[in-house]
Amino acid sequence: MKKNLKQKIVIIIGVLVVFLYGAFFGFDAPRLGGGQPLLNQLTQHIHLGLDLQGGVHLILQVQVKEAVSTETDNTVARIEQDLKTAKLTFSQVTKPDATNHPETMHIEGINPTQSNAVRSLIDGKYSNEYDISGGGGDNSLTVTMKPNIEKALDDKTVQNTIEVIRDRVDSLGVSEPIIQQYGLGDNQILVELPGISDLDRVKNIISTTARLSIHAVVGGPYPDEQAALSSVGGNLPSDQELVHGSGSMATGSDVDSVYVLQRIAIVAGTDFRSADPGTDSNTGQRTVHFTLTNEAGDKFYEYTSANVGHSMAVVLGGRVKEVANIESAIRDSGEIRGSFSTDEVAILSKMLRTGALPASLNYLEDRTVGASLGADSIKQGVTAAIVGVLLVMIFMLVYYKGSGINADLALFLNLVILLGFMGFSGATLTLPGIAGVILTIGMGVDSNVLIFERIREEMRAGKAPSAAVDQGFAHAWTTILDTHVTTIVSAAILFLFGSGPVKGFAVTLTFGLAANLFTAVYVSRVIFDTHVNNLKTGEAVSI
Repeated sequence: MKKNLKQKIVIIIGVLVVFLYGAFFGFDAPRLGGGQPLLNQLTQHIHLGLDLQGGVHLILQVQVKEAVSTETDNTVARIEQDLKTAKLTFSQVTKPDATNHPETMHIEGINPTQSNAVRSLIDGKYSNEYDISGGGGDNSLTVTMKPNIEKALDDKTVQNTIEVIRDRVDSLGVSEPIIQQYGLGDNQILVELPGISDLDRVKNIISTTARLSIHAVVGGPYPDEQAALSSVGGNLPSDQELVHGSGSMATGSDVDSVYVLQRIAIVAGTDFRSADPGTDSNTGQRTVHFTLTNEAGDKFYEYTSANVGHSMAVVLGGRVKEVANIESAIRDSGEIRGSFSTDEVAILSKMLRTGALPASLNYLEDRTVGASLGADSIKQGVTAAIVGVLLVMIFMLVYYKGSGINADLALFLNLVILLGFMGFSGATLTLPGIAGVILTIGMGVDSNVLIFERIREEMRAGKAPSAAVDQGFAHAWTTILDTHVTTIVSAAILFLFGSGPVKGFAVTLTFGLAANLFTAVYVSRVIFDTHVNNLKTGEAVSI
């Protein structure tokens, strides 16, 4: 019996040491001599949530129709190429309402004698992803993206956007950011960055599309769009587009100009492998040096080899940034030059490295939580927790006398285990998380009260101290287990379907209750058994 008790005491001390280490050091090795005070160590390894230390809160909506439009733009180009390769006659492939219905395309001007051949070709190559209708007397076909394909593309766009935002936020060095889908099917994203106060900088880094692409130049610069349209006979071909230049870098002056470009890019955002800021040694201009992927490099080399002497335009964010003549074949690297500031060139490089957003973003909600509000929350929450714990400990000592010490030790160990878990896991402590700690304390005390009252009943029935303790724990165990398991299941559901602070509450409550089962039953029983073993004959348990 005594040997078993010693083993159990060793286990309890071991658990206490492990979780004390976790609370102060986490998984870091402690630095001896000249180290930080223990209180600082504790605050460094317990991550505070947005509501406790302040930060940035954003709700974004992804414009998924842009991704659909980009996909159908590529499909338009593929259909045109397929029809030309098959030597089938048509006038043009258009998107009649590109703004509201980018998923719909028309193949117009089909030769009536070739309508069956066109329909057969489109059915064979595109019917898995698109619904195809028409082919009647108007000599046209309508090609519409299937709803399930569009839905899958929307979901993929949102997930890709989350990944791009996560990569960009990592560069801010934010600990425990929350970046996740938000809302029910509205293509919304929740972003919470604890400890960050510069809202404008965050918005600039997150929402910069950095949609860089390189296009063949058909004509320009022209002073306005009318002049640009006149250069192509008044009707812009479907495979070309008008793009404005952004000042001196494109035109040599600050006057806005218009270019006619091939709509399909030679290389685009996903083709970039790396990008680094630099400075042109001759002009002193800040530059971004980029490298393409191998596949894109081969494509770029093939194009530039065949078009030496022609112009190509670097388009960034929908505007021409630079126009260059192709003097020789280029394989996989180049530079973007411009009158960038130091911050601009650094941000542009970062955007290109992390990849362009697949679609632009709308800000539905943006606000900062002040640090002072967070400090007040911490102070009030910690004060409430300390006062609550002290009052409960005093009550247990007064009402249950010597056994109250048993309950207080179990309560203290429960808090140590909970803090150690937070330190090891890196879980974020939120204001609702503090509420979870207080609720855990309440349930821990409730478990002790349940056990103590059962022991009192057994003692009033005339049982010896050891038998009373045995029966007290045996009768209370089932009830304690039931209440803890049902509450843990509820907390697990909150964790799965909640977000932010709600998850913080679920985390502290779940692990706090698990710790309760260990301290209120196992630790408390060991203390009782040790006390009973040391009682003199005829002496009663102090309870």
